[in-house]
Amino acid sequence: MTDAEIQALMLRELGNIAPEVKLDEVDPTVDLREQLDLDSMDMLNWIIALHEATGVEIPEADYAHLANLKSGVAYLRDRIK
Repeated sequence: MTDAEIQALMLRELGNIAPEVKLDEVDPTVDLREQLDLDSMDMLNWIIALHEATGVEIPEADYAHLANLKSGVAYLRDRIK
C-alpha cells in the first residue's frame, strides 16, 4: 500500500468511528485526540478497526505511534504485508 492509500484507510476508519469529523480538515501532523476531541474509547475503536482492515497487530505499547496521521502512516507502512 502507498502512504496515500494508508492515510485514506485511516481516515475512512476514523470517519466510521467519529462520523461528525470533517475528514478533509484533519491535519496529519496534529494529535488526533486533541484535534478531534476523541476520547479513549474512540481511539481504541479506531485502532481495532485499523487492525481489522489491515491485519496488523497493534499492541497497546505502540498506540502512541498512531497519535497523528503522519506517524500512523509510517507505523502501518512498515507492518502491512
